[in-house]
Amino acid sequence: MSIAEEFNIEELDESDNVDLTDEQLEDGSKGQLIKRAGQLRDRRNELNQMASERASKRDDLNAKTREKVDKAQEHREQRDSLNEQVQEHKEKRNELNAEANKLFDKVESMKEDLELDDGKSIEELKEEIQALEFRQQTEVLSAEDERELIEKIEDKREELAGKKEKVEDGGELEALVEEAEEVRSEASKHHQKVTELADKAQEHHNQMIEAYREADDVRDRADEMHELFVQAQEAADRHHEDFVRVQKRLRELDKKEEKERKDERAEKREEEKAEAEEIYQKFKEGETLDTEDLMKLQKTGLL
Repeated sequence: MSIAEEFNIEELDESDNVDLTDEQLEDGSKGQLIKRAGQLRDRRNELNQMASERASKRDDLNAKTREKVDKAQEHREQRDSLNEQVQEHKEKRNELNAEANKLFDKVESMKEDLELDDGKSIEELKEEIQALEFRQQTEVLSAEDERELIEKIEDKREELAGKKEKVEDGGELEALVEEAEEVRSEASKHHQKVTELADKAQEHHNQMIEAYREADDVRDRADEMHELFVQAQEAADRHHEDFVRVQKRLRELDKKEEKERKDERAEKREEEKAEAEEIYQKFKEGETLDTEDLMKLQKTGLL
C-alpha cells in the first residue's frame, strides 16, 4: 500500500494545474489576464492546502519516529545499565570462586596431612563392624573361626578409633570446609544474578533493535510523505510565481493605460489652448464672441 493510500491523500492531478505561457502573458488582454490570475490564485490555494495537509501528516510521522527512537534509547540505557551490573556480579563471582578454590585446596592439603582419605571412611568401618558382630551373634562358628572373627572385629574397632581420633583433631578442617562451601554458595548466588541480569539485558537489547527497526519504517514513510509535500509545494510555488507575474503585467498595463489617458488629456488641453488663443486673437481684433467662445477662454484662463 502506498503512503497516499494509507493516509487517504488526494493524488496531485497535473491536469488541474494552470499553465501560463510567455505569449499569453505578453499578448493577452487585460480581461484575459485577470481571469488567468484568478485561476492561478485558486489553484495555488488548493495546492497550498494539499501541501499543508501533507506537511502535517509528515510531521506526525516524524514525531512518531522520534518516539520510537526515544523508546529505543531507553532500552539501550536499561540494557547498558544491566550489562554493567552483570559485569559487577561476574567480577564478584570470579573473586569468590577464586577464594573458594584456595580454601578447598587448603582442605585437600589438610586431609592429606590427617590421612583422612586413606582407607575406609568412619561410616564404612561402622557398617563393617556391625556386620561382623551380627555374624558372630547369628552364626555357629568353630572356636578357631570365632577367634579370627573376634580379631577382625578388634582390628576394625582400632582402625575406627584411630580414624575418629584424626577427625576429632581435624575440627579446624570442618570449619574450613564449611567456610569454603559458604564462599562457593555466595559465588553461586552471584552467578545466578549474572544469568538473570544477562537475560533481562538481552530482552532490552531485542526491544531496542525492534524499536529502531520500527523507527526506520516510520521514517521511510515520513520521507515518502515529505516527497508528496514537496511535490504539492513546488506546484503551489510555481502557480504563485505565475500569479505574481500576471499581477505585475496587469500593473504594467494599468500604468500604460494611465499614461495614454494622461497623454490624451494633455493633447486635448493643447488643442483647447490653441483654439482659445485663436479666439482670443479674434477678440483683440474686435470680433464679437458668442457664449461658447467666452467659455473656452475662461476654461483656458485667457479671460
